[in-house]
Amino acid sequence: MSVFQFKKEQLLNASLSEVWDFISSPSNLKLITPEYMGFDIQSEQTSNKMYEGQIIVYKVSPLLKIPMTWVTEITHVKEMEYFVDEQLIGPYNIWHHEHFIKETENGVLMNDILTYSPPFGILGKMANSLMIKQKINQIFDYREKKLIEIFK
Repeated sequence: MSVFQFKKEQLLNASLSEVWDFISSPSNLKLITPEYMGFDIQSEQTSNKMYEGQIIVYKVSPLLKIPMTWVTEITHVKEMEYFVDEQLIGPYNIWHHEHFIKETENGVLMNDILTYSPPFGILGKMANSLMIKQKINQIFDYREKKLIEIFK
């Protein structure tokens, strides 16, 4: 099994509370996900704010517009600092996404650390080199542009 890590850093022109309020609301994820992903939250949200143990069910179409169910759990939350989501059901063997925010004199620094493992052993490793890594970069580049628009 091959395990990969993706890191992204972004500075946002906003206050810590503005950024936290936005990123800690599961419903806002659709706003920063490319439309071609067909992202749609399926689970009924009882809270507009995430919490440890929260299970979120999505439909996504990452490849060839084929819809699939993706289930994540919010495993860790430290208000105004970080949260972690982990895939329970979905296309990866491992999907562990850490989201960190920190106030700086120039705005809020957001750091993402994504640790993932594609399925299918050596075929998954090749798929990562050929397309998965690029797709993850595209999704995070899109998110970066959308967050700049939101926090002008």
